Amino acid sequence: MNKLKITRCPMCGSRRIHRVRRDLKGSFRGRGYIARGVEFEECPDCGERLYDLNAMAKLESARSVSSRRRKRVA
Repeated sequence: MNKLKITRCPMCGSRRIHRVRRDLKGSFRGRGYIARGVEFEECPDCGERLYDLNAMAKLESARSVSSRRRKRVA
């Protein structure tokens, strides 16, 4: 599958936006989670992040794992 090449940040117009891979931390329903190795576009000038469908799937998967763990403990 071809990925759309983003050449300009939609928020600030910077041409320095680029693809990165990072572990992302967050919280969902009061429970922390880490999504490992998420690839997304990030602007170093304004901090804007753009997530494609694969990145969103990783984030949602990490959230649901966190949610299931909470239910087992409770």
